[in-house]
Amino acid sequence: MSPDLHFILFLLLRMAIAAAFVVSASVITERSGPAIGALVATLPVSAGPSYVFLAIDHDAAFIAQGALSSLPINAATIVMGLTYVVLAQRHSMAVSCCSAFAVWIAIASVIRLFDWTLAAGLAANFIAFGICIPLLSGYRHVKMPLVTRRWYDIPMRAALVATLVAIVVSTSSWVGARISGIIALYPVVFSSIMLILHPRIGGPPTAAVLANSAWGLLGFGMAIAVMHVAVERFGSPVGLFLALATCVMWNLTLWWNGRRAQRIEA
Repeated sequence: MSPDLHFILFLLLRMAIAAAFVVSASVITERSGPAIGALVATLPVSAGPSYVFLAIDHDAAFIAQGALSSLPINAATIVMGLTYVVLAQRHSMAVSCCSAFAVWIAIASVIRLFDWTLAAGLAANFIAFGICIPLLSGYRHVKMPLVTRRWYDIPMRAALVATLVAIVVSTSSWVGARISGIIALYPVVFSSIMLILHPRIGGPPTAAVLANSAWGLLGFGMAIAVMHVAVERFGSPVGLFLALATCVMWNLTLWWNGRRAQRIEA
């Protein structure tokens, strides 16, 4: 087998694996309502496979450096979410989504200009989430109408995440760790939620899913920080595992606290 054919086949396999992750998460999200769906949406279903495949191709130093760029990008994602949530209450999908995407691209463009440290990345997250979470709290509780899946929903989500993985894997060697870390954190799941649900159920219910994602996304940011530290000390496999464990435990804690609050109110 020629090296080029081997690369193409291996890339297609990676894309298929990543697509399978996001499709599974999407089905769970649709069937569980905005609160649980938001927690599933903030699991690393797109960034996780991207980083796993980066770890296959690059050493631990590359992964650790990429995580430093990914950390402030997580803050950009919550600002993007807030932009969409506010605009979606009164405006069309085109206005809401395009504005949200423009905000993310603008912030990411600024982030790539700097060499980030762990402390600076954490500070960016705490400031962004400290501002955005209170502002999003008023948009969380919206009755979700029945969602009927269309034939193109899952293929579109799979195509989005597969394309992201293909870009990250195929360009990482020449764009470097910093840009790879930024690209890996592009909010594929948030984008698919906005593009698929908004025209079907309206802006406010779709915005409720993203508003409920704020606390889960905060935990995702902490998982990135854990990955950076753990990869530097213990290597990529251990670092990636600890990052995933951090995400899962954080979201399970949020779910348990939500259930307990419901029992108290009842």
